[in-house]
Amino acid sequence: SASVNRDVAFNLGTNINLTCTNKTRADIVFIIWEIHLKNKNCKISFVNDNSGIDSCKDGKSIQKTSTGQLYLHVPNLSADDVGLYKCESVYNGGNENYNIKVAVTVPPVLSAWLEWKGNKIVALCRAERGTPVANISWSYGGSSEPAVKTQLDPDGFVTVESHLELLEDVCPEELTCIVQHRFWDQEKILVPELRE
Repeated sequence: SASVNRDVAFNLGTNINLTCTNKTRADIVFIIWEIHLKNKNCKISFVNDNSGIDSCKDGKSIQKTSTGQLYLHVPNLSADDVGLYKCESVYNGGNENYNIKVAVTVPPVLSAWLEWKGNKIVALCRAERGTPVANISWSYGGSSEPAVKTQLDPDGFVTVESHLELLEDVCPEELTCIVQHRFWDQEKILVPELRE
């Protein structure tokens, strides 16, 4: 049968459950999860005579709901759990195949400040080591275009920094930095202060 492809993202540190069939345990012959992570590949399986394997040995497990549906439980999601989770379930009368790409959502650490650059004031706003990438904007229209630097760390986290050169007519007290990120329901608003 054809594979079903899914992309999912969950917040860092949450417990997640992945399903690849809605058949119940009574119908299932076996389920195999093949997990391809950045640092390792491993397998977890369920066989109806209870001779399953677990080569992951990192807390992931196949569990079942009160109604008998089986799911893969991943506790305390971390950056190490990001990857491709391939599942094959075989049941009486057929099989299902899922390719689930699991991503993690990590909130960036925010900071904003003002500094002197020659005789101009520059406002800086930084969203550090989040994923996916944060969106930074400024509340003030009367300034120059911001310059944005984006740095991708080897472990997949992204740091974004926006620099805004203030024009003579801008009062720094009126300036705010607005950061949007998937981890938060609402945008975060920062008021940059002058760094001595």
